[in-house]
Amino acid sequence: MAELVDHPCVQHKLAIIRDVDTGHKRFRELSTEITKFICYEALKNVRTKNVTVQTPVAEAKCRKIDTDLVVVPILRAGVGMLDGILELVPTARVGFVGLYRDEISKNPVTYYERFPPQIRGGTCIIIDPMLATGGSTVAAIDLLKENGANNIVVVCIVTCPEGIELVEATHPDVAVYAAAIDDHLNENKYIVPGLGDAGDRLYGTSH
Repeated sequence: MAELVDHPCVQHKLAIIRDVDTGHKRFRELSTEITKFICYEALKNVRTKNVTVQTPVAEAKCRKIDTDLVVVPILRAGVGMLDGILELVPTARVGFVGLYRDEISKNPVTYYERFPPQIRGGTCIIIDPMLATGGSTVAAIDLLKENGANNIVVVCIVTCPEGIELVEATHPDVAVYAAAIDDHLNENKYIVPGLGDAGDRLYGTSH
């Protein structure tokens, strides 16, 4: 399942982050801001529990989140979204997945993984600005499930039909939340119109 976060504030920021003239400082700021909006929507169904708190006036019936939240950025670009989620849920734990694409097989290869034990029974949020072919996202989901995770959502800024279809075909239980579902992938596997190489734009490493 893919869900488009079509809020006007998200779409306004998306227009700016797509712009080729937006520099890396502003790109990082916008990644944080957009991520916060998308994560807000992605966590709308997270498990809660009823609690009673004492206000200065009287007791109030309230709800609190009743699950461990674990954010898992896919290195390196996913780190650019991390602050946005941690501003929303500061108590979240963080795991990491490092992947690269094998030059011959074109398949994603894991070079780093580190997860807190709370992925078992908690809610895992995979973050990566671009869900393009879907290969890296599926590999990250595979790793989490192999380590005991059973409640996973994906938060990205921009995706496309090809990536969504792969995630849905391999992991139909995992929802994808995005600010944009773009048209297609080009011959170089870039999302069109997309926003370019998110990692380079985040960290100013573009040539």
